[in-house]
Amino acid sequence: MDLQVGDVVQMKKAHPCGSDQWLILRRGMDFRIRCQGCEREVWLARPKFEKMIKKVLYQVPRDLEEE
Repeated sequence: MDLQVGDVVQMKKAHPCGSDQWLILRRGMDFRIRCQGCEREVWLARPKFEKMIKKVLYQVPRDLEEE
């Protein structure tokens, strides 16, 4: 999955605050994400995080590859 810092994803289950949209703050073996409803931050392991994603709502523009 090609996810970058700054992308916003929609999760399969909503956070207790009611929001299901999360901003990616850090990526690697673990992901740090922030709820867009209440600003709570959570750390998740990569396999669990990728399994919980429903869809990518917003992607930060990627630099064009030079040929």
